Amino acid sequence: MTIQLTDILDKVGPGFAKASAEMEQNDAFVYENYNVLKSHKVFSALVPEDLGGGGASHRDMCAFLRGLAHYCPSTALAVSMHQHLVSAARKNHQDGKPGKALLEKVAAGEMVLVSTGANDWLDSNGTAAKVEGGYRISAVKPFGSGSPVGDIAVTSCAYDCPEDGPSVLHFPLPIKQDGVTLMDDWQTMTMRSTGSQTMRFEDVFVPEEAIGMKRPRGPFHMAFAVIVTVAMPLVMSAYVGVAEAAAVIAMDRAKKKSGDPATPFLLGEMVNLLTTAQIACDSMIDLCDDFSFTPSEQIASDVLVRKTICANHVIAAAEKALEATGGTGLFRKTGLERLLRDAHGGQFHPLPEKKQQHFTGRLAMGLPSVAAEG
Repeated sequence: MTIQLTDILDKVGPGFAKASAEMEQNDAFVYENYNVLKSHKVFSALVPEDLGGGGASHRDMCAFLRGLAHYCPSTALAVSMHQHLVSAARKNHQDGKPGKALLEKVAAGEMVLVSTGANDWLDSNGTAAKVEGGYRISAVKPFGSGSPVGDIAVTSCAYDCPEDGPSVLHFPLPIKQDGVTLMDDWQTMTMRSTGSQTMRFEDVFVPEEAIGMKRPRGPFHMAFAVIVTVAMPLVMSAYVGVAEAAAVIAMDRAKKKSGDPATPFLLGEMVNLLTTAQIACDSMIDLCDDFSFTPSEQIASDVLVRKTICANHVIAAAEKALEATGGTGLFRKTGLERLLRDAHGGQFHPLPEKKQQHFTGRLAMGLPSVAAEG
């Protein structure tokens, strides 16, 4: 039976909201929220039912994360990072590519996947040395959301391949393996409870059979068309939920300012900005089409354009909510200052605006999306 994410949200959301602000002020990771979501099998929700999972649709997971962000933005964003890795594996499995083994692991133990790809993009970093039976990996990977309770890091490393030249290896890596260190450095302006610590890999052994893909370093690879198309709708759904929560506060506070002639204009502008963010996010979800899309550079660009529009309008809507609320919105107890800070995180997910515009602009010129070196 397909998992009912709406029912789960109704059960767990109010409880998450009570502790969310306090954890955020203390830079505390949402451990208990993860335990609750595990008990409801949310981490395996996107795994197909025939592989032991909940069989939820991509669209339903986006809606769940959007709603979850109303209660605890950090939980929603951290969980979206796990879900985008599950989504990529599901799409690959659906298209006859490797992905089944990872999906089965997640379903068997509600295993938490941690992405390190956002900061790597096409070049990756680190060093890899070929040894008997595999590779020795050393690298530093920022932004590992959910890492305090993560089971597997899905990551990559630069490799100077003697035969093929500059390459990138992609592989899963057990986080509790020797040589893996969490840097405990996630003290930030935004999304403070996501546990997005930097991960350090020092001379970690990765067996040959764990290498899921080796690709040239630098050029766009079609794997990223899959990743971008499944990931950005999930990630930005969390941010749209943040903007919606800010709008709710502003509209509630506006009832006390019915005599102020400027307030209707400010709320109207806020609603326009929020609606633009919602439309952009919904359009990304439609492009993914519950994993039925055909990967291409063009669909990656189309998604990234909408991601930029969504991120910018999430911030603008949250800022307008503060303006419409007035000076009282500056008080922490109002809840707006936290939401406004959280809203700003969306711009830094791949690709940031100028990199997206360069990517999209090159395609519009009939050029490869990424310029060749030299």
